[in-house]
Amino acid sequence: MSGLVVDTSVWIDFLAGRPAPLLEEGLSQGTVALPPLVVAELVSGARQERQRAAIADLVRDLPVHETPLDHWIRVGDLRRRLAEKGITVSTPDAHVAQCAIDRDAVLLTRDDVFNKIAKATSLRITAG
Repeated sequence: MSGLVVDTSVWIDFLAGRPAPLLEEGLSQGTVALPPLVVAELVSGARQERQRAAIADLVRDLPVHETPLDHWIRVGDLRRRLAEKGITVSTPDAHVAQCAIDRDAVLLTRDDVFNKIAKATSLRITAG
């Protein structure tokens, strides 16, 4: 597997109408995969029903990264390994990073926490 995993920070800007050329390219090429928590974060941040409906329509046809129990064990291991190096990350951020690592995909993000994760792991990132 490979492709592009997109963090919430990039989706928020994209949905607000700001340029996101790498996301747009990934969408047109069919290489974007969604971490399930990103969907939840986007929907929870949408204040109006029409915004929630638009988000649901947008993401409905995108592949969602599978998250069986083994995935969550790897998320926990990632957080533990990072903590041992003095890097504290939230479970949602570890989940997004682990989705990209699992898929051998590039993580498209505008969130600095992923720079720290990338420096300590095999996570590959690019700025959104």
